[in-house]
Amino acid sequence: MMRNEDDLAPILVEKSEMSGWTRERDTNDMPTNREEVILVDVKDNEIGSMDKITAHVGDGRLHRAFSVFILNDHGQILLQRRAFSKYHCPGLWANSCCSHPQPGEDIEDSAQTRLQEELGINAAISRIGKVLYKVRLPNGLVEHELDHLFVGFYRGNVNPNPIEVSDCKWVDVSTLKNDVSTDTDSYVPWLREVLPVLLQSLPSFPCQKINT
Repeated sequence: MMRNEDDLAPILVEKSEMSGWTRERDTNDMPTNREEVILVDVKDNEIGSMDKITAHVGDGRLHRAFSVFILNDHGQILLQRRAFSKYHCPGLWANSCCSHPQPGEDIEDSAQTRLQEELGINAAISRIGKVLYKVRLPNGLVEHELDHLFVGFYRGNVNPNPIEVSDCKWVDVSTLKNDVSTDTDSYVPWLREVLPVLLQSLPSFPCQKINT
């Protein structure tokens, strides 16, 4: 059953178990064109596609998305600050990487491609679940997504693409959990919807230094 857009409580659709930026970026390293989204029903069946702007106006159209959390050996999460040129949520802090797979594109492949494009990261990722949410963004657009969640571990350099990312930082899980509750204006709205799934999955992570 579809929910009213003002109902911000996320639906956990599926949960799976886990089985310093120093380099110069080539200014010609342009990200993949991601101007479409895959429309889905609440069971994640594909029902069509639409340009991404149209899918975010009005009541919003339910579409497939992915969110990636990258952790380091100290159990910290990599956050990115969205570029100020973004069409929504410019300058807000978000999880490591998030975007929309394109029609015909495998979602895990899409997530790994986006990690490379946005952050210069090559890392294996594992699924931890799906969440369906509908949130209104600060500029009036609506993010209505069935979001596939992934986690990866990385210990190398981070190379943010300034077209997509204005800043990065590693933060403790406990700090992030507190900040998204007390400083809501600094974070993208969907981070509050997906972070609980990560927190529920932490006991299965191989890293032993995570402080929640």
